[in-house]
Amino acid sequence: MLVDSHCHLDFPEFDEDRDDIVARAMAAGIGYMVTICTHMTKFEGVYKVANTYSNMSCTVGVHPHNAGEEGGLASVEDLTKHAQMPKVIGIGETGLDYFYEHSPREAQQSSFRAHIAASRNTGLPIIVHTRDADTDTIEILRDEYKKGQFSGLIHCFSAGPELAEAVLEMGFYISISGIVTFKSAQSLRDTVQDVVPLDRILVETDAPYLAPIPKRGRRNEPAFTAHTAEVVAGLKGVLAEELATATTDNFFRLFSKADRGMASCG
Repeated sequence: MLVDSHCHLDFPEFDEDRDDIVARAMAAGIGYMVTICTHMTKFEGVYKVANTYSNMSCTVGVHPHNAGEEGGLASVEDLTKHAQMPKVIGIGETGLDYFYEHSPREAQQSSFRAHIAASRNTGLPIIVHTRDADTDTIEILRDEYKKGQFSGLIHCFSAGPELAEAVLEMGFYISISGIVTFKSAQSLRDTVQDVVPLDRILVETDAPYLAPIPKRGRRNEPAFTAHTAEVVAGLKGVLAEELATATTDNFFRLFSKADRGMASCG
């Protein structure tokens, strides 16, 4: 069994065939999925989707792209309150994106720190998005870690060894997406192979984005997690079954609020 630790099944791209997508995921051995919140104003819809399926949970948070317009809605108090709901197992996604900079950097950083505080308050792991912002991401995580420990992961990891080593030192996990299958991603494959230990790896789709080879160019969906996992298994020198066991164990260790007994696949 595999877990798709990060997808966006509330997005309108899935409105017409969401039940079929979940069924295909289960048939492909994906026994559990997490649909990730990116807007506080859309949390209700995210939660509704997660609550529809027994083997799905969700998170609460504001993506850095939306920190400028919605950061004020994601106060520590608001995040903490929403995190009490049964299906919410993590805080985020949050973090820094200096590639697109759809929100001012100051707003992103403030929102990031609020999410970390909520993670610390609730004991739920934080889901971190970082792009072209490794230095500030490391600095904020280390600064906040001094105030009190918290757990989390870097989702859709696409950086190099410096970021990997920094977050692993803090006990974080690293989630690998379909990017690892791309021909242009050799440096990422090197980092996964040489730096990230098997007991800290998760796998994800980030669906509907970043479909892995051989599905690249199509709408991504949780069933495609298996293609990413196959490549990661090869990089770590283990059988696909070993990789599935390790990443699933890692997921439920990190997201301890998730009910493993509800995991199910065809």
